Parts: sequence; structure tokens; C-alpha cells
Amino acid sequence: MKIYTKFGDSGDTALYGGTRLGKDEPRIEAIGTVDELNAYIGYAQTLVEDVDLSEIMARIQNHLFDVGADLATPATHTKAAEFRIPADFTTEMETAIDTLSAELPPLTNFILPGGCTAGATLHIARVVCRRSERCVVRLAREAEVNPEIIRSLNRLSDLLFVLARTVNFRANVSEPIWEAQSDT
Repeated sequence: MKIYTKFGDSGDTALYGGTRLGKDEPRIEAIGTVDELNAYIGYAQTLVEDVDLSEIMARIQNHLFDVGADLATPATHTKAAEFRIPADFTTEMETAIDTLSAELPPLTNFILPGGCTAGATLHIARVVCRRSERCVVRLAREAEVNPEIIRSLNRLSDLLFVLARTVNFRANVSEPIWEAQSDT
């Protein structure tokens, strides 16, 4: 099978089931941003040595593929229900957040994105996750969207923040502290 089809050469693409949309449509923007997020998590995973964290990231990547499939399947499609993400992964992320947070020192200041390369990359993934969430919220204002996607992306950004902190902590790398710049 060839990787290229030439069907998108005119600036449109297909959803599951064949519905064609412009590549600049909000639904396609949301799908693409989730894909971008998945790529950043994949990159971060190559930098992380801890097996438990790598396994969490692999679960996230699979979940994001499910999110993309959910977004790409119109609610009117006969198989739409098969592609809707369930709430259980959000609960799984909450458990991971709580477990990882228990090993971290409490935050007493705002921290800046950074630390070791893996930690900084997870912070990039976190802000791309927030952008993905905004794209999906924008889409939900004009089209039917599974509300679990928004909830899931919101929780995922929290998990990515905790993962970044955990990677830095385990690498014994200090988190950069925000120092307010004032004129006084």
C-alpha cells in the first residue's frame, strides 16, 4: 500500500466514513494538534530511562490515538460508538498523578518549564496538550464532540506537568523557580 493517495492535494482530507473537510477546518486542526502532542510525548519517551514513566507515556500515546479516532469519526457514523473514548483512562491518569505526586517535594513556588532535557520536553508536551484542549473546546462550540475528550486532555496536561517534575526529581535536576521581575 502506498503512503500517499493524492486525495489531499487540493487542501482537503477525509474523516472516517469518507466525509471530506478542508485541512484548515477546526476538526482537522484538533486532530492534527493531538497528533503533534503524541509526537512530543514519543520524543520525550526516548529521553526517559525509568521504565514506569516510559510505560505511562506509552499508555498516553495509545490513548491519544484513540482521541484522534474519536475526533475523526462523525457522530452520525454507524460505528461512532465504537470510537468514543471512555472515562476510565481519565481515572487512570488521576491515579498516576496521585502516585507520582506522592514522591515529589511539595511546590512552594511557581516553576519554569525546564530542568533536564526529558523534563523540558514533557513541559513542551504539556503546553501542546493545552493547545489541543483549546482546539477541541473551539470545535465543541460548533460541532458535537465527546465531552470525555476535553476532560481527558485537561487531566493529561496535569499528568504531563507531574511527569516533567518527576523526571527532573529522579534526575536530581533542580526545577527552575520563577522569579518575578518588578521595578521595585
